Amino acid sequence: MENTSASSSTPALALKDVRKEFGGIVAIENFNLDIARGEVVALVGDNGAGKSTLIKIIAGMYQPTSGEIRLGGEPVHFTDASQSQAKGVQVVYQDLALADSQSVYMNLFLGREKTRGPFGMLDRSGMIAETEKLVRDLDVRIPSASSVIRDLSGGQRQGVAIARATHWAKNLVLMDEPTAALGVAETAKVEDIIQGLKARNLAILIISHSLDQVFRLSDRICVLRRGKQIGVRETKNTDKNEIVSMITGLSN
Repeated sequence: MENTSASSSTPALALKDVRKEFGGIVAIENFNLDIARGEVVALVGDNGAGKSTLIKIIAGMYQPTSGEIRLGGEPVHFTDASQSQAKGVQVVYQDLALADSQSVYMNLFLGREKTRGPFGMLDRSGMIAETEKLVRDLDVRIPSASSVIRDLSGGQRQGVAIARATHWAKNLVLMDEPTAALGVAETAKVEDIIQGLKARNLAILIISHSLDQVFRLSDRICVLRRGKQIGVRETKNTDKNEIVSMITGLSN
């Protein structure tokens, strides 16, 4: 019988003493963090603090100089992003990486197209049906699964990018400034979608420059400064003044 209590207590992501050097320059110094399923952790810090570098290490784009990464308790050693994706890690970037001339459903299945029959014909109806169910479940409001990406608003495009990540993620979604280019109304909609990911029991690590957003979305806040982990705070037990002090190194 499966030990559900043990499996449920195992972090979706565990980083232990992760360090990254570029030509002798330390970009990330002995970073430690666990993220549980159904938890949103915000990663904050000034430009150059190492936030995006850390995301790229987890995603397999960079390899750590030392330290250990575990997914669901299993040690992993990624040498490229495809390996992390195969383990259920998905990344949502500010630039989205969507194919503007393609439909929503083709973007969702890009590189993983569903086929049918002995000749491997594209199963367009199957992909459309699966896309429509996903965007409905996540409340991503688009005209249809067949809509072309370039015809969508910024918020709708970001919703599609998050839906794609959600569809393929088994463990973890990494988000690097997912609403930086959006207006207030579209940001609110995307935040609703992100909150909905918690109900799907995914672990979420999000980079955001907006402390208002961080306090709305996160369960915990992790602060980086010049590659060093300054501390981790439960969102409900801290405030913006403390987080700003940790980011800047200056007391208020």
